[in-house]
Amino acid sequence: MSLPLVIEVTILVLAIFLGFEVISKVPAMLHTPLMSGTNFIHGIVIVGAILVLGYADDTFTRIIGFVALVLAAANVVGGWFVTDRMLEMFKRRPEPRREDDSER
Repeated sequence: MSLPLVIEVTILVLAIFLGFEVISKVPAMLHTPLMSGTNFIHGIVIVGAILVLGYADDTFTRIIGFVALVLAAANVVGGWFVTDRMLEMFKRRPEPRREDDSER
């Protein structure tokens, strides 16, 4: 294996461990706002995946770029639905109509 590949794999493994540690320390009430904030980051991942696909020379790079694009897009769409659902919880419910108001 070449040295740059070993360094890249090491960075990937360290990022996985660090991400797991950071997320596991977040209280349950903050997971949804945290996920909606990461949608911005995955939007950048989508742009990066498109750039990788645009410059891809071999099949392996095309596959990795496509997988990154699909996973980032799924996360953005899923995060949008979760954020929408979270915001729905903060909307005021319409007050029920009282019967004495309808008689006037």
